[in-house]
Amino acid sequence: MCFNNRYAIVTGAASGMGRCYALQLAQTGYGVLIVDINGEAAQELSRQISQQYNVPAPVVCIDLTQPDAAEQIYAKCKESDWQVEILINNAGILITSLIEETEPQKLQRIIALHCTTPLLLCRHFIPSMKKSGVGYILNVSSISAWMDWPVIGMYGSTKRFVKGYSRQLNIECKGSPVSVTTAIFGAVDTPLIRFPLLMRHRKMLLRFGFIISPEKATYLALKAMFRRKTKLIPCLSDRLAIIFCPMVPNWLLSFLIREIDIKSLF
Repeated sequence: MCFNNRYAIVTGAASGMGRCYALQLAQTGYGVLIVDINGEAAQELSRQISQQYNVPAPVVCIDLTQPDAAEQIYAKCKESDWQVEILINNAGILITSLIEETEPQKLQRIIALHCTTPLLLCRHFIPSMKKSGVGYILNVSSISAWMDWPVIGMYGSTKRFVKGYSRQLNIECKGSPVSVTTAIFGAVDTPLIRFPLLMRHRKMLLRFGFIISPEKATYLALKAMFRRKTKLIPCLSDRLAIIFCPMVPNWLLSFLIREIDIKSLF
């Protein structure tokens, strides 16, 4: 497809799944606004997209945990007259520690990165998408939203917020030209998910679908987004996990914390 001033915003675009989203969208003819804290990697991706797909790939190097990050991104798009049709809230971090042992700054960062900034980006761009007549929003949640488990519980709590407000926005946008899709992933083979227990059996888990490649995960997510689906849960194992993980009793999790170095699994 030819570029016609249509842009897609991808947060955390310089690596992992964000990079896959950016490349796939550029291939379909979208200009890609690369939003990432890693300026060097973002510029490298920008050059690759421009050369390979002949579409613009401007970079906004920003810390998305800043209180005014969403406002800065929106202002930049408005100033540059970029017509944003797609917003992909992909950026994420993973904390693998007990809450009482986690630095307060890390807790503030994960809440800002997963909850505050993506929500404010939606708030800023939905009105302009409605005005222009087309808009797609993809928010990335996780099966951990159903898993209030020690060590990864903070990640799951923020992803549950994503799941909740995405559903609310989807309902609010019904009948409008804007759709909101929630991608709910389990283990994706990216640097974010490098747990020793998973990596020891990585090839087998990939073969049987318990881990999904980032290329396949992002392809399926974009396909669901363009079809204006409410949500995507790509793997059968993830759908089963959503059913059975909440059934694990608190006493068993407490026992595991006391008797096993549970942090070593992550």
